[in-house]
Amino acid sequence: MSLTPRGTTTVLLVEDHEDSRQMYAEFLRLQFHVVEAVDGLGALELMQQTAPDIVVTDLALPRMDGFELVQRMRADERLRNVPVIALSGFSGAEFETRARAVGSDVVLQKPCLPDELARAVELAARSRKDP
Repeated sequence: MSLTPRGTTTVLLVEDHEDSRQMYAEFLRLQFHVVEAVDGLGALELMQQTAPDIVVTDLALPRMDGFELVQRMRADERLRNVPVIALSGFSGAEFETRARAVGSDVVLQKPCLPDELARAVELAARSRKDP
């Protein structure tokens, strides 16, 4: 049983690889409302309409990478407190350090199992609602 009823938490999933995006989105939709973008610019456009509750973003994206996306979110008063889970295919501690420096709350190494990602989103949703 999920602590977050399906549909009450909106997750913006930003992933340029279609297979990965579909797999993660399908799994996350078991618990959350999921909106998808293929790059950082598309994600920002979506967030201009409605701020998501949580953002899950790949760091290596076309047009605008995940690092810049998170930086722009943290500079925007409306988006600065939205939890960000970064997915990194990069190896090495410097990428996690950089992702955290721009404002990512959690950094998961790719390939990331869908249930591991769902747990991270669940924790972010729970912590967002707890005072």
